[in-house]
Amino acid sequence: MKIKILAFGIAKEILGGSSLKMDIAGDAITAAGLKSLLEENYPRLKQLSSFMLAVNNGYAEGNETITQTDEIAVIPPVSGG
Repeated sequence: MKIKILAFGIAKEILGGSSLKMDIAGDAITAAGLKSLLEENYPRLKQLSSFMLAVNNGYAEGNETITQTDEIAVIPPVSGG
């Protein structure tokens, strides 16, 4: 399946733009699986103190299933001031 991933903040720099298209084997992947795959393909993500995945405008839990029609975003850590 092909998925589109949106990137915000420092994640845009790490992923090379504000969005990314990835080919994923199979018809679905868990949020934890996608996070691991992103870290494997973009090792700089591991250097962040943390990052979250959002799926369809809500933070994704590790077991949540992601399919091709879902809207996915990489949310880097946020600091306030």
